[in-house]
Amino acid sequence: MGRVSSNTNSCYCFIGVMVAALMLSSASAYGDSFYQEFEPTFGGNRVKVYGPGQLLSLTLDGTSGSGFQSKKEYLFGSIDMQLKLIPGNSAGTVTAYYLSSQGPTHDEIDLEFLGNVSGQPYTLHTNVFTQGKGNREQQFHLWFDPTKNFHTYSIVWNPRLIIFLVDSTPIRVFGNHEAIGVPFPKNQPMRIYSSLWNADDWATQGGLIKTDWTKAPFTAFYRNFNANACTWNGHSSSCPAASTHSFTDGAWQTQNLDLGAMNRRRLRWVQRYYMIYNYCTDFKRFPQGIPPECKRSAV
Repeated sequence: MGRVSSNTNSCYCFIGVMVAALMLSSASAYGDSFYQEFEPTFGGNRVKVYGPGQLLSLTLDGTSGSGFQSKKEYLFGSIDMQLKLIPGNSAGTVTAYYLSSQGPTHDEIDLEFLGNVSGQPYTLHTNVFTQGKGNREQQFHLWFDPTKNFHTYSIVWNPRLIIFLVDSTPIRVFGNHEAIGVPFPKNQPMRIYSSLWNADDWATQGGLIKTDWTKAPFTAFYRNFNANACTWNGHSSSCPAASTHSFTDGAWQTQNLDLGAMNRRRLRWVQRYYMIYNYCTDFKRFPQGIPPECKRSAV
């Protein structure tokens, strides 16, 4: 990943110099270096790391999007990333942040931010793939503007459950229901991926609203990556010491479906007021009956 240089396109340079200075000044001290932890996957100099490596940006223009992946693989953990999404008219764009293994029977844990026209909310699209099969979508609006400030998006993953969190508030829980024949991602190590790309064939209002390329380039920012996770070395995993604190630190290793009273209330609040799609209630999509895990309460 390259630093901002004097021969970079002038529009990108403006974004890099003006915005990075502001963001670096407010970034907190914790968070691993993007230079150390990640590498670009596509997009060339549209992937930029600033200063000592605490801030990264992805850019989408009329030629290409961009992306990066973690150098390490993980088998269970608590993964945090702070994102500041594309402001203004972001219709047609998708900013994806997810865990995934490889191959036709891959596992995947998805957070995708679907852009929208100015003044309309982003859609946070979540999904869980097990053994190559997804179709477990839940979608949310957020209770804040994700383009104004950085917010923390977390995935907690252990052999018993997956929790999706926004600013430490749980928004979704996917439990291990192998006992009733539902596969659960627990055997394949995964890398962390992120990408910014054009998906105007489906991302905004089902593809009705297209990307306005006069607003390009589109840029999203990342900071304060933290992985309290089991690192895979190709044969086995090495895990950090367990903790008794919140499930976004070392306590993720022992977390079960009992989230506690406060987090159950937060989860129900989000799902009542901000969930806009749940595959478990889409009876038209599943005329033969909803998936079996939908019949089991998560909390």
